[in-house]
Amino acid sequence: MRPRTTFYSTLVLIGLATVASAATQSAGFWKYPAIQSYGPEHTWPGVVERPDAHSIYKALFDLTHGRARAETVNPGLDHIARTVNIFVGDGMPLHHLKFAVIIHGPATPIVLDAAAYLARFGHPNPNLALITALHNAGVDLMVCGNALGDMHLSPAEVNPDIHVALSALSTVIIMQNRGYALVRM
Repeated sequence: MRPRTTFYSTLVLIGLATVASAATQSAGFWKYPAIQSYGPEHTWPGVVERPDAHSIYKALFDLTHGRARAETVNPGLDHIARTVNIFVGDGMPLHHLKFAVIIHGPATPIVLDAAAYLARFGHPNPNLALITALHNAGVDLMVCGNALGDMHLSPAEVNPDIHVALSALSTVIIMQNRGYALVRM
């Protein structure tokens, strides 16, 4: 067998094993306790490093990565939803989560409202429902004002659930000074 054929055969087998593994999970394995349809979580029995339901957790998600295709939800946003679901799924009251997101760099276009995104990309913004769900869960979403300028976008085109920040650089410094853990996405 040629090396290339062996490589592709191995990839197919890994893919089939992954599908078979997913198929053996029982219904209800993945849960969405706070943000429906996004960021699935599962809590295994006996896990360690569980959140204390009496504590306040503060995190700033630094979201810079774009998406592979403009028609799909930004994977960083989905991971933020998963983080919310993980904490809430383990018994954390939603109001004990002080989560914020600063969006900049290649991820910046996800902040566009429906009309601006449609005009720029020719199809609806796939991130709108998730952005609304995160906002409704209390996540503070911000976009870097300088990134908007770099991409020739206007604050008037930004989804109303997202605030325009001075810059990502200043936001990271300010939020860390307030005790927020920095999580890069």
